[in-house]
Amino acid sequence: MPEETAPRLPRMSEQHAAQAEDHGRESAVRHRTRRMTGRDPHEQHRTATPLELLFDLTFVVAFGTAANELAHALAEDHVGAGIVAFCFATFGVSWAWVNFTWFASAYDTDDWVYRLTTMVQMVGVLVFALGLHPMFTSVYDHGETLDNDVMVWGYVVMRVAMLVQWWRAGQHDPSRRGACRTYIVSIAVAQVLWCALALVDLPVGTTFALIVIPFLVEIGGPAYAERQRGGTPWHAHHIAERYGLMVIIALGEGMIGTMASINVLAEEGITADIGLLALAGTALTFGLWWGYFAVPSAEVLHAHRERSFAFGYGHIPLFGAIVAIGAGLHVAAYYLDGEAHLTQTGTLLTVAVPVVAATLVFYAGYAVMTRTFDVFHVVLLALTAVVIAAAVLMAMGGTGLVWCLLVLSFAPWVTVIGYEAFGYRHHVEVLDDLDIG
Repeated sequence: MPEETAPRLPRMSEQHAAQAEDHGRESAVRHRTRRMTGRDPHEQHRTATPLELLFDLTFVVAFGTAANELAHALAEDHVGAGIVAFCFATFGVSWAWVNFTWFASAYDTDDWVYRLTTMVQMVGVLVFALGLHPMFTSVYDHGETLDNDVMVWGYVVMRVAMLVQWWRAGQHDPSRRGACRTYIVSIAVAQVLWCALALVDLPVGTTFALIVIPFLVEIGGPAYAERQRGGTPWHAHHIAERYGLMVIIALGEGMIGTMASINVLAEEGITADIGLLALAGTALTFGLWWGYFAVPSAEVLHAHRERSFAFGYGHIPLFGAIVAIGAGLHVAAYYLDGEAHLTQTGTLLTVAVPVVAATLVFYAGYAVMTRTFDVFHVVLLALTAVVIAAAVLMAMGGTGLVWCLLVLSFAPWVTVIGYEAFGYRHHVEVLDDLDIG
């Protein structure tokens, strides 16, 4: 008997191994329901998934719509109202993306329930984008009430889908149930408040004042859940990559705005101005991209998870500023086509002001994330200010808009050149101090 049974054991072991391998392959291609027990925050080679990239496409639409509406408002010289409406839209778009991204980093199961729930959120984003036009119009046309009904319903669709996701996570991950319940409560309360503000017809100013309440609930819920209720197992490198991808999406608005201006000039045939404008828009966008990815975001987040809120929340104004640069380039297209109600200097400022905002947010974010202060950064900011001021003075002096934009496009390159020549040393010191270099 021993001689007969001994050879069979390896064969049975091999059979079980083969079955286990087949089961692993099946789970990879067949998206059965899986328990949301939380991802490993130290998982190797964690990257953005195809579903996350598909999800981001809806935000291309949302940001693009917001940029177009801002450009139209600015070109019609509704500057203050357009900026207020754009800030409101930017928060709504960015916040929905931020919430999904951090949840996905912690609990992405990629099963059929998760996929379909994500699809519902994508529908909500598109509905939200559909409501941007009436909202903008009600603000800069001095309507009696804020027409944000469609925006709110689209936003609620997104957030209700997130309630389902957090409920699943709470059911399957008992050790973090407290954090999940906190997310559920804060999201639910905020949606009730958003709906109440949409249903009650209040003056525009009053509505914006009351918006502060659901806004605080929205941003306060995650802070309490992560710091006081145990938190969630998000992945630092995955989060940094996801935010970088969203920055690239925002930068895409700059390329679209550049193309809009080129199309106007191209109506009279190919000229040197077309090449200069293409260079200006591309250089501006490329310089912002280069500077952003010089920051060691993933490394800092991995070493200091407590700095996640400075990183996550700080990107919201950065997203808005970058998208607004694209809107400003759209305004330049209106001006070149003779359809803008702004002067040349005013037109240039629609690009220059968000460039200033993006630069300041970028440097402030670096200082907060790394807990450092470098005098060289002050020098770079001063030189950047000189470049921007030169472009504005050229516009005031009557120099053609294309040349002014070309000079303005050098602004982010001050950071790029400064970093590549000298600033990298500070970067190395930051990594060494964090013991993550």
